[in-house]
Amino acid sequence: MVALYLTSSERGSGKTAVGAGLGKHLLNDGKKIGYLKPVIASKAEGADNDAELMKHLFALEEPLDLLCPAFRNESELESKIKETYAKVSSGKDAVIIEGSSATNRIARQIVTALGAKVIIIEGYSRELAEKTKNYADFGESLLGVVLNKVPRSQWEQVTSEIVTSLSRAGVNILGVLPEDRSLVTLSVGELADALHGEILNSAEKSAELVENFMLGAMCIDSGPIYFSHKVNKAAVIRSERPDMQLAALETLTRCLVLTGKEALRPVVRQQAKAKNVPIILAGDEPATVAIDIEEILGRTKFNQEKLPKLIEIMERYFDFGTVPQWLD
Repeated sequence: MVALYLTSSERGSGKTAVGAGLGKHLLNDGKKIGYLKPVIASKAEGADNDAELMKHLFALEEPLDLLCPAFRNESELESKIKETYAKVSSGKDAVIIEGSSATNRIARQIVTALGAKVIIIEGYSRELAEKTKNYADFGESLLGVVLNKVPRSQWEQVTSEIVTSLSRAGVNILGVLPEDRSLVTLSVGELADALHGEILNSAEKSAELVENFMLGAMCIDSGPIYFSHKVNKAAVIRSERPDMQLAALETLTRCLVLTGKEALRPVVRQQAKAKNVPIILAGDEPATVAIDIEEILGRTKFNQEKLPKLIEIMERYFDFGTVPQWLD
């Protein structure tokens, strides 16, 4: 049985996504998979959402408070991590541990205490090649590094120069995963929550994924032509522009995000209901909503709807051929 500790230098690198893809691959190979995400209580916001997802994906029987235990401080975590791990690892072939930052002392403590193997997930940045200093402390426990969310425009540089540089430094590259827009999406419900908005209709569509965003204020063409340029989108439109709202509803739109204080016109509400397109009342001005959306996209969470695409990417770009060696 092996403990696989997933960590990264920065938040938002894709630990949850890579952990889900790795776990599903092992499950499909007939392995029994466990999961653990130990956190400090003061920093635990949202952590149980990841645990709930993994509990569902891996069909785990353990309760959420065991899969994602919140410790009062680092001292308590260090003293109880072995006991907690023993409970979630019983009967398992591998346990995926979603850890904290690779630069955090507690990460090294957990790895040492559990004899875990380490996989570091790094999101693309211009400083990728400089981050090898964060890996040395893991020594022989380090299985390798996954370079994640690599833009197509930087693909050649990363796969040649940066991978070569890391390999020369003795770092094993487990995979270089390309950026895919469908993996940085969020659902209609997540968008509404993040904007503190109200969904007026078609709440059953809250799980639908928003892949693009369009601002009605940027429109210079006729409405339908402009909004037809992108599909599966959230159209952000001023509340006083029912003409633009109706134009967006004529195209493939996931939801309308209405800004401003003017009341919704009945004709727009009726058309949205007829087409089963949720309307989100955001209230703020378009510029504020646009800034909020940009920040939201920078911290989008992995969810079950994204799993098929993630597995497709990992099966192609992740070195699963080395996995059997980890389980020996």
